[in-house]
Amino acid sequence: MFCRRLAGLLVLDPNGDVVGRLRDVVVTVRPGSQPPRVLGFAVEVQRHPIFVPIGRVTGVESGAVVLSSARLSWRRFSQRPGETLVLGELLDRRVTLVATGAPATVVDAAIEQVRGGDWVVDQVAVRIGRRRRGEVRTVSWAEVTGLALPEEDQGAANMLAVFEKLRPADLAALLRDLSDKRRVEVTAALDDERLADVLEELPEDEQVELLGGLADERAADVLEAMGPDDAADLLGDLPAGEAERLLRLMAPWEAAPVRRLLVYPDRTAGGMMTSEPVIVGPNTSVAEAIARIRAPELSPALAAQVYVVRPPFETPTGRYLGLAHFQRLLREPPGALVSGVVDVGITPLRPEASLQEVTRHLASYNLVAVPVLDDGARLVGVVTVDDVLDHLLPAGWREHDLGPDAPNSDAPNSDAPALDIPGTGTRKAGVSGADTPDVDARDAGASGLDGPGADGSGAGIR
Repeated sequence: MFCRRLAGLLVLDPNGDVVGRLRDVVVTVRPGSQPPRVLGFAVEVQRHPIFVPIGRVTGVESGAVVLSSARLSWRRFSQRPGETLVLGELLDRRVTLVATGAPATVVDAAIEQVRGGDWVVDQVAVRIGRRRRGEVRTVSWAEVTGLALPEEDQGAANMLAVFEKLRPADLAALLRDLSDKRRVEVTAALDDERLADVLEELPEDEQVELLGGLADERAADVLEAMGPDDAADLLGDLPAGEAERLLRLMAPWEAAPVRRLLVYPDRTAGGMMTSEPVIVGPNTSVAEAIARIRAPELSPALAAQVYVVRPPFETPTGRYLGLAHFQRLLREPPGALVSGVVDVGITPLRPEASLQEVTRHLASYNLVAVPVLDDGARLVGVVTVDDVLDHLLPAGWREHDLGPDAPNSDAPNSDAPALDIPGTGTRKAGVSGADTPDVDARDAGASGLDGPGADGSGAGIR
């Protein structure tokens, strides 16, 4: 099975219930020409990566990985010394063909079950030469050299191609789990818009760290690609001098809305709002308004309503007239004007409104977004429900584990013990169903990594 085809597949328990999605294949590279032994899979469960031993996998059926047991350890997966991620670290490696000495680049790797029950990486697909259109050939692991050696300049194109369909939040979680070297390489390979989306999903301290690792010009470009509210939040976490330097590097028309947002205190409507909602004039047709909210870059909360104002149509706008809900727009003739469906019963907020006021307002009117007006009744921004949740959730919620031990967790099978038969590769060991200490199976029993499992399956201890 080629690993790129496995990426993103659903992982199912024996009952067919979804456990998560396969993120990567965890292997251990052995000395000489021995093929790497597969230890298991890194599986994403509600943005929380866990380890699933290869001994728990019964097969791949109908495009999904099927497990033999739902009893898994829900502790967050962390890569250990000697472990390698196939998709995250082997793809894009530069190697040399033993037979000809020709340079090549790894574009995929295949895993196979061998005699004794072990799974190994037995083949690699390589692109011959250094050109993107070079010949692609599948060779055995022993036919290439260089995979076991660290690289100083490994590309990231193939890895990013595997994860190009990931949501920004999932790609952010992936980025956080990579080594420092690999994180730098992937960050350099992402385009500004994609990197901006990922930055918005990282905790504040990691945003600052990642932005600080970029050249000033690149950092300014990424800030321009972010939403003004997210850029303002990030710059607000930087020292004043550094924030001002980046603002000066940004295009004036991009920096202006960010500067306006920086004036407002945090945890107020002004500090949480975005200054780029969907704004239309009263003579705009329903068809045009619907076309505006269909823009793919809009979040669901921003696409739920259009805001009707007098010119100018950039914040701060002319006099605010009201808002039109997208559900109402769908019920109107395309040629009708939005002025005929404006809802004037929603009271706007002031920029100084507190987080509590904003929360009560959204709940009282069953809204996903609420307009914010200044003293001149001009629209200056919109507070969305996701902005409010960011401030209501506890600090560090983005990296908070979602396993069964976490409060209010809804992880699948959270009532099942996180253990199973010892020696089968699970992260806890003991008698099934018993209360046992939290022992990683890689620390239990014999230290030999290549021996058969205690159950005779040959899976071994991870």
